[in-house]
Amino acid sequence: MTEVGNVYGESLYELAKEEALSQTICQQLAALQQSFRQEPDFLRLLGTPSLTKAERCQILDDSFRGKLHPYVLNFLKILTEKGYVRYFSDCCDSFTRHYDEDNGILRVSAVTAVALKPEQEQKLTEKLARITGKEIILHNRIDPAVLGGVRLDYDGQRLDDTVSHRMEAIRDLLNKTVL
Repeated sequence: MTEVGNVYGESLYELAKEEALSQTICQQLAALQQSFRQEPDFLRLLGTPSLTKAERCQILDDSFRGKLHPYVLNFLKILTEKGYVRYFSDCCDSFTRHYDEDNGILRVSAVTAVALKPEQEQKLTEKLARITGKEIILHNRIDPAVLGGVRLDYDGQRLDDTVSHRMEAIRDLLNKTVL
């Protein structure tokens, strides 16, 4: 994450928290982040130097006025005017990290070879909630290379109980074994 993302994301979070709008703004930022991932050309347009800052801000007004909270719209305008719109995703990540910390939320990525069934997701979520004491938001990512088992990534930690990880450990052990 970039310094710009940290500074601007945290600043927006502090404002939203003071105004008791953190949940609303967090939801709107997440929706925008997803939309911008699907349409990266929109962010490129906002960073185009051939358009004046006023023209780029007008594009934001035309696209989002009345649809987003004014703080979010103004935030986008500030990033656009400063030439930092390319850091929007980092700003969102910083905002979300602060929001999660303050609200006892832990985002967990569960990497599996096949999609988890809903009952498996529920059991895993409940177990992690008991262990951590936090509300769990689980995202299941599919990676056939893990072969089986599950790898959990959260809060800068990795718990790897996949078949591929076990095989790698056995391979390392055998390589170190002197016969």
